[in-house]
Amino acid sequence: MSIQIKLSSVMVKNQETAAHFYTNVLGFVKKQDVPMGEHRWLTVVSPESDEVELLLEAMAFAPAQTFQAALYEAGIPATGFAVSDIQAEYERLNQQGVSFKMAPTAMGPVTIAILDDNCGNWIQLYQMN
Repeated sequence: MSIQIKLSSVMVKNQETAAHFYTNVLGFVKKQDVPMGEHRWLTVVSPESDEVELLLEAMAFAPAQTFQAALYEAGIPATGFAVSDIQAEYERLNQQGVSFKMAPTAMGPVTIAILDDNCGNWIQLYQMN
């Protein structure tokens, strides 16, 4: 038996805004969109592999809102996504109007950039050098 990562989540202020940003801007593909009352079970996947889903989780729980706001205020990314060419992704997203907290910056064996997802999160992009 082995433990595998098949689902991770990022809390979002508005699922519709998040779905647009994560699919139309970042380039993920919507995998699941299941109504669940006021909110949805809404996941996206990489266009190259659908083995790991990212749940765009509605913040319906007050402590989650406090946690997300504290992370954002402290400048801490909620999650990170691997890219093969961080400079190209930075330029592509920058041209689309995405706001970056940090341009691509080499940090030892990795280069990182940090962007604002407009849903209350800093997101880190990283490329292994």
